[in-house]
Parts: sequence; structure tokens; C-alpha cells
Amino acid sequence: MATNQSTNFFLSILRSLPLIVLFFSVLNEADINYLNINYFSINFPFILIFYWSLKRPENLGYGLVFFAGIINDIVVGLPVGLSSIDYLLVCGFAAYLRNKTLRSQIVNDWIFFLLTLAIVNSSHYSILSIFFSIHLNYIDLIFNTVFTFIFYMPLAAIFRFYLLLVFGGERND
Repeated sequence: MATNQSTNFFLSILRSLPLIVLFFSVLNEADINYLNINYFSINFPFILIFYWSLKRPENLGYGLVFFAGIINDIVVGLPVGLSSIDYLLVCGFAAYLRNKTLRSQIVNDWIFFLLTLAIVNSSHYSILSIFFSIHLNYIDLIFNTVFTFIFYMPLAAIFRFYLLLVFGGERND
């Protein structure tokens, strides 16, 4: 009986791992650049939110994604609620793609992710510059978008492996 409870607990932790990683990444900072390479940054939460909202939306609730955005704004120092809007827009684009496609293909998801990045990043930086008069470095924005787009494929492969291992496959609704 105790082994069954510990197995269920371990399985629930494994199934909650995308949410745990999301909160860890927003507490750590939004753009990953541990190597301190100029112009290299990846918006990991966008990749994580897009993939899991597309494949298993029940693992990341919209309320928890909104709360992760609030935490990100506090950690990074952005106006509170801006990252939440960005994250929910990413969820919305993923939900749209999930509802409009019968069979998901990684290349189509990747191209749609580029469109999502372009719209969300442009709205994010437009809001910052128009409403808050924050001066922006557009070169950093372009490189962040490009590297986030490039790293979607390898991270999606890792997420897909995890999905197959823990959940036994993708949902086909």
C-alpha cells in the first residue's frame, strides 16, 4: 500500500514537471544566457508554454501561466502584468493551432511558433516603448527571437521524449 502511494506521488511529480520547470525558469530570469555570449538569449518560457499548451494543455493551467508571468515581471523588473499578457498570448496561439489542425506536425508547429514569436514580441516591445517610454535595443530583440525560434526544435524533441516517457504519447483530440 505504501509503495503504491509513493509511486502515485512520484508519478504526479513527474506529470507536474513542466509546471515546475516553468516556475523555475521565470524565477531564474526569462532569457537564458548562462554563457554570457553577446546577443545570445533564449526565451525558454515561450518555448515551454507554447509546446505544452499545444500538446498537453491540462498540464499548464492558464491561471498558473498568468501567475508565472507576474513572478517573471517582479524578478525582471518589468511593469506587472506585461509578461502575463505575453504568456497568455502564447497560450492563445497554441490553442488556436491545436484546434485548427487535425494532426500536428513539428515543422508546421515550428513555423507557427515563429509567427507567434513575432506577434508576441512586437506587442511586448510596442507596449514597453509606447506606454512606458522604455528605450529598446532592437538588435537584442531580433537575436532573441531568432535563437528562441532555432532552439524550439531541439527542446521540442526533448519535450516529446519526456511526453512519450511519462504520458505514453501525445493526445490526438
